[in-house]
Amino acid sequence: MLARRPGIGHVDCDELAHVTYRPGGPAYARLLGRFGDEILEPDGSVNRRQLAELAFSDPKAKEDLEAIVHPLVMEKVKREIRRHQALGTRWLLVEGALLLSSPHVDTSLFDAFVWLSAPEEERRKRLLAAGLPWDIVEKRLQAQRELLPPKAENVYVVDANIPPADVAARVLELLQTLEERRKGGR
Repeated sequence: MLARRPGIGHVDCDELAHVTYRPGGPAYARLLGRFGDEILEPDGSVNRRQLAELAFSDPKAKEDLEAIVHPLVMEKVKREIRRHQALGTRWLLVEGALLLSSPHVDTSLFDAFVWLSAPEEERRKRLLAAGLPWDIVEKRLQAQRELLPPKAENVYVVDANIPPADVAARVLELLQTLEERRKGGR
């Protein structure tokens, strides 16, 4: 919603990750080497649902998947940051559920982190509404139960248990406040 506004850009780390999975993409061969042909569709593309099922059912597999994909995604994020700087983008929102928990993320690239907080039942409802099957949703929620926002000066928790338009308004207000502080030298 916010990226529809002038001066605000958006990068979705999941979308960047999916690009790396494509046949010939930088993660493709390594994913096949680690997870085997069982993650492939008949056309040779990666079945992301099957890959997610494998990753969320085994902590080591999830760790391996992240070690393969996250560094590649971060390189793409760096390119997007440079591109948006050249365009004069006022704020670039980088969306990624694991930005604060993955050891493969260079957190120094970001001025601030917005942690959207919603109860598990609300997250379940939203994931199911997005078309994910029940078993995948449950595995994903299980894998994320231990994720908590770190106590850091540049981490801001926003209540996301409200309609998306209201969440967007709160995030925009936070961005404006952070920009005012930066201009004021605080």
